[in-house]
Amino acid sequence: MGEQPIYSTRAHVFQIDPNTKKNWLPTSKHAVTVSYFYDSTRNVYRIISLDGTKAIINSTISPNMTFTKTSQKFGQWADSRANTVYGLGFSTEHHLSKFAEKFAEYKEAARLAKEKSQEKMDMATSPSQESPAGELTSPLTPVTPPMESINGTDDICDTTPNSDSRPEPAQNALAFAHSPAMTKHWEAELEALKGNNAKLTAALLESTANVKQWKQQLAAYQEEAERLHKRVTELECQSTQTPVIKSQKTELNQTIEELEATLRDKEEEMEKLKEELENMNDLMEQKDTLTQKLEETELRSRVLESSWPEPSSDWRRTRKSRRTSGRVCGHCWSSWTGRSLS
Repeated sequence: MGEQPIYSTRAHVFQIDPNTKKNWLPTSKHAVTVSYFYDSTRNVYRIISLDGTKAIINSTISPNMTFTKTSQKFGQWADSRANTVYGLGFSTEHHLSKFAEKFAEYKEAARLAKEKSQEKMDMATSPSQESPAGELTSPLTPVTPPMESINGTDDICDTTPNSDSRPEPAQNALAFAHSPAMTKHWEAELEALKGNNAKLTAALLESTANVKQWKQQLAAYQEEAERLHKRVTELECQSTQTPVIKSQKTELNQTIEELEATLRDKEEEMEKLKEELENMNDLMEQKDTLTQKLEETELRSRVLESSWPEPSSDWRRTRKSRRTSGRVCGHCWSSWTGRSLS
């Protein structure tokens, strides 16, 4: 089956700044699809995300990884193979929790797969160490690469006790001469396969996105077709009720005319209200102007009152006699002098 997506979500992708190791650098301008992939051939789980055709996340899940929630909508994990720390910002806390659950689930599955693989390797190496003489496998046979990966060297361990059953020295020399060349050949093949795998993964993700878009378009077209079909059915039914439709149309036209007349009245009323509002604003401005002038007049009056000299006693008696005779009222006296006559 190869590598297949098993869970997808959308999030904003970040990577830790390699210089400061503190700040986050956004690797996507908007939320992108982040998917868990499972490779049934190699029994490996990966997290992959593409921004267009660029792979911004390609992280293989290992048992020693840990996904940490740093806030209600943000989580991160470190990838030692990529030598970086990935961060994901989700739209809701639920999406973050779901992604973290899947991470823990696939991390446990990766751990179990690694243990099973280790057990198989142990079982494969045990018979070779206990095999009888004369059953030594040649270094050029297909069994050699697993033995090299287990021992970590290009040399093949001789486990047979009988030296007579060993290959000739010339054969051993030829095998060891070809071993580095074969290793380089398989490394080149592996790199080519990795490149093809990355291209196929990108194409698969792109086709998956296209399929989703096509499904959405197809659903929209189906809804439109159903709506048009219903509309045709309604029109067919209405064609048998032409007189009723004409009367309804006449009534609707009358209703529309009444509503338009009402609307015109309301618009005229709004215009009047706008004019009144403008007049009110003018009156308010005039009021403010008059209030300011009144305050200035009162201020001048107080200044003049304070600058007037104290009236003499003769002048007071004259004013008092005039007030007694009714020529000068007390109110006028008070307004002139600012003092009471009593």
